[in-house]
Amino acid sequence: MNPERFRDSPSGRLVKAGRRPHDYWTFVPNPLPPELSIDLGLIQKLSEADRALGELAGLGRAISNPHLLIRPFIRREAVLSSRIEGTQADIADLYAYEAGQLPLPGLKPVATPEADVQEVLNYVLALEYGVQRLQSLPISLRLIRELHEHLMRGVRGGHATPGEFRRSQNWIGAPGCTLDEADFVPPAVEDMQRALRALESYLHDESYPPLLRLALIHYQFEAIHPFLDGNGRIGRLLIILLMIHWQLLPAPLLYLSVYFHRHREQYYALLMQVSQEGAWRAWIAFFLEGVTSQAIDAIVRAKQLQDLQRDWHERLLSQGATGRMHGAVDLLFENPVVAAQDLMARLDVSHQTAMRMLRQLEEQEMLAQIGERQRNRRYWAKQIVDVVS
Repeated sequence: MNPERFRDSPSGRLVKAGRRPHDYWTFVPNPLPPELSIDLGLIQKLSEADRALGELAGLGRAISNPHLLIRPFIRREAVLSSRIEGTQADIADLYAYEAGQLPLPGLKPVATPEADVQEVLNYVLALEYGVQRLQSLPISLRLIRELHEHLMRGVRGGHATPGEFRRSQNWIGAPGCTLDEADFVPPAVEDMQRALRALESYLHDESYPPLLRLALIHYQFEAIHPFLDGNGRIGRLLIILLMIHWQLLPAPLLYLSVYFHRHREQYYALLMQVSQEGAWRAWIAFFLEGVTSQAIDAIVRAKQLQDLQRDWHERLLSQGATGRMHGAVDLLFENPVVAAQDLMARLDVSHQTAMRMLRQLEEQEMLAQIGERQRNRRYWAKQIVDVVS
């Protein structure tokens, strides 16, 4: 890390770590909050983000079946947050993997590595765990460690002490770079521990509006980088969990990973500029623009899913379909890859009835069979997957 780029930063201080002749510089971020100059332009961006987020929250509270949105959106976020870290899995891979079928025969020419899909699934499990855990434990260092343990269990990087803050130095830079070649070196362990305690205290501070605080917290977590692996995914998980914890959203409906992935170079550059120059305004503006754009995107996709579900129910109703057929349609919006066994378990029907229902849904072009095998057939609802992905 080039210390000259950080020497005059108002966001933190340089601290030497290690022992001579192998000592090195680290960057220790100052405790939050910084002093912000909030101008009219930033107020406008905050207002737009609040308005879009409020509309999404209202939609989430009004919808009769929240799983229609929550399950697909969680999986979309898991795919994109993991893709930032280099995985290649897409949402069809994830649905297929959860259904016990990877890859999807005839749909993808090259099989996605199973390890990639397991990483994505771990993100889903960690987020679902976090949402459930919020009922008994507020956002805290303890919860952050628990999320990390679920995220890293049994996957690449799983050797990197899942559920524990690091006890050695890490660094950020090009793949394969050494400590001396790193672009950024987070605090050494003792400084990291102090910074984490200060961050935990700031989670309960209300000195700025919630969305501004989220932008500050996200930067701070990334700058502290408290785990040997998985920091980026945990940092993005914290955004949505804090939105729920602070009652900005009733459920995990908004995710910024797609925005960060689309503007990946700008995302990393702005975080670095905060560390080097104290460029808080540019980072916060970028973060708020992401909240606005992704809230609007989530609203559009949610309405598309609602419209598609309504259209399918109306088609079945016009044909005098049974209540169980309507139940099968609802099941597709939770799990777009299904087999007869799924209908049997969820709808309490026989195998013969389940197969008849699947064939009827296939005739209605709501489902398509995956592959050509005659036994243990699986089907997928491509229109649903297309809306989500």
